[in-house]
Amino acid sequence: MNAIQAHRLHRGKIAISPKVQIEGKLHIWYTPGVAEVSKHIYSNPDDSFELTWRGNTVAVISDGTRVLGLGNIGPEAALPVMEGKALLFKHFGGVDAVPLVLNERDEEKLFHIISSLAPSFGGINLEDIETPKCFHLLDKLRESLPIPVFHDDQQGTATVVLGALINATKLVGKDIYSSKIVLYGAGAANRGLYKLLLAFGVKKENIVVIDSKGVISMERDDVRGTYKEEMIHPSITSLEEAFSGADILVAASKPTPGIISEKYLLKMDNPIIFSLANPTPEVDIETARRVGASVYATGRSDLPNQVNNVLAFPAIFRGILTVRAKSIPDEILIEAARSIASYSERYLPSRIVAPAEDKELYLHESISVAKRAMELGIARRKLSSSELEEEIRRYLGL
Repeated sequence: MNAIQAHRLHRGKIAISPKVQIEGKLHIWYTPGVAEVSKHIYSNPDDSFELTWRGNTVAVISDGTRVLGLGNIGPEAALPVMEGKALLFKHFGGVDAVPLVLNERDEEKLFHIISSLAPSFGGINLEDIETPKCFHLLDKLRESLPIPVFHDDQQGTATVVLGALINATKLVGKDIYSSKIVLYGAGAANRGLYKLLLAFGVKKENIVVIDSKGVISMERDDVRGTYKEEMIHPSITSLEEAFSGADILVAASKPTPGIISEKYLLKMDNPIIFSLANPTPEVDIETARRVGASVYATGRSDLPNQVNNVLAFPAIFRGILTVRAKSIPDEILIEAARSIASYSERYLPSRIVAPAEDKELYLHESISVAKRAMELGIARRKLSSSELEEEIRRYLGL
């Protein structure tokens, strides 16, 4: 059975089902009993997280303008991907997620639509929205909403890549803080990684970003006044300089094999190569071997070292929702990355991150995230370590 046949058979991948028995209790779940619940929430709005689905439900929202490796395919065609995301939320994080695709591309209108949906959800997961709109939406929604807002293409991918880099550098004896890092591609994934690396303590001069026109450098007038301006390298201007002696390459661009010339890859020093474009990595595994890569990772499940953002978003939201945190700051992402790395050490040297099927990873990561949220003072609930683990285990079915 192929993908089309499977989706047609099941009419999609998720459904909504009751948690309670209706027979004999309709007066509790609907009128007249539900009026008491509504009146209570009117006086105590935060109790909507306890008395409705809100406390464990996330909206997965896209306008269909930047879907996977497919690009601008529109909201209807994006819906299967958002459904898939919701499935992963539930399976790996015990989080109920609702796929919502919006037939609107105007940034300001999207902001108002998403803001107006917030009272129904405990969190917002933005997905597959074109740049730079996705950056602006994330920033504005994070500033204005009292619930966590997350953009998986930026924050989720960046979190898993950072966790994988922590273990990759450890494995080959490199220091991530002093490594020269080349980011090939300046879209959502690498822009998110750039910001997270800086928050992690990597110096700006150690990171070189390359887009379709070359190094984002001081000589580029076309990046002034755009989101790329923050990624300008203070001294490096050419591809030769960028790759010379570089320790790490993270490519997150277009699925175009051979887009990075082998002559540049050969200038790297015992390189760690993450080639994340799907379905076709920018650097294939044979090329990585030829240029002497010490670690090679992709976004594919059929190749070694899959760097998959599923290792991040279900556990981050599980921890955040459990303690009812108000936001997901960079400190939470760094905690999640450290947690992924520390748990995945048991898989070294054969792989640098745990496989997605290892559900104990999500327990470990969720607990770490929840504890960090409480430490940061952004959690509405305070739980002991034993209470936290018991509740998260229950959600994860462990």
